[in-house]
Amino acid sequence: MLEGKRVAVVVPAYAEEHLVAETLRGIPDFVDRVYVVDDASPDATAARAREVGDQRVEVIVRERNGGVGAAIVTGYERARDEGIDVTCVMAADNQMDPAELVAIAGPVARGEADYTKANRLITGEAWRLIPRSRYLGNAVLSLLTKVASGYWHVADSQAGYTAISLDALRRLDLERVYRRYGFPNDVLVHLNVISARVRDVPSRPIYGVGERSGIRIRSVAPRIAWLLFKGFWWRMKEKYVIRDFHPLVFFYVLGALMSVLGVLLGLVVAVSRLFYGNEITTPTIVLVALLLISGTQFTLFAMWFDQESNKELR
Repeated sequence: MLEGKRVAVVVPAYAEEHLVAETLRGIPDFVDRVYVVDDASPDATAARAREVGDQRVEVIVRERNGGVGAAIVTGYERARDEGIDVTCVMAADNQMDPAELVAIAGPVARGEADYTKANRLITGEAWRLIPRSRYLGNAVLSLLTKVASGYWHVADSQAGYTAISLDALRRLDLERVYRRYGFPNDVLVHLNVISARVRDVPSRPIYGVGERSGIRIRSVAPRIAWLLFKGFWWRMKEKYVIRDFHPLVFFYVLGALMSVLGVLLGLVVAVSRLFYGNEITTPTIVLVALLLISGTQFTLFAMWFDQESNKELR
């Protein structure tokens, strides 16, 4: 127990037979339950987890591979059913320092936050330790996640080292959350809709412990970007139209509309000039500039309103 609260750790695992046992042996004693969710691994991951012999460990084997998000949701559902006060997530590849679990789970156990997540980008070690392509991809996705989720104060959106309260877990619609690699991004969008308080916790990045990453940032990033685009407009509808109302929705819509029209009109004018030699009139230039400037201003004001609306969720 931690701060008088029961704590569980969900360990999503896929093809981690070499590292899952070491990960489990490092989990601190204050953790009451450990759910290892084997996402239909083709190797002996489940067997290696059982061999640890820890009475706290329950191995759940999914019949079909559903992605890391699906494995986490399976663990979340078990923790929710058992009434666990604080449910954490640690990867099975031993890349998350178990010594940091107190800092991750502590704010949730004390009722200071509903959801906490590691932030590896805060420390000066991140640029040196994290592979450059992953660091830059993470930075871009973190920026997009800020806009999509409304949590402007959080970063390192891809960090999977997290903790969530029982109350937030019960209010979270787990059926709607994306089940694959974009899970950490999408869950922030859903947490914002239920007005959950989210906090970043500084974390030390760990690489070179024998982990194998199947993630290809070039293929994954576009899918997550599209997921965040859809999640952003879903959040606008759910939070600022259906559950409550805020005029920032109009600002975002007008900003997007004017920006798109300005870009399209600008492209038409440029093509007309370059390929057909047509003259560009002053009114046309003024109209394109007006659309782009107005679109930018509307969008920036909408972001500011969104940030102000969510400042209590720190």
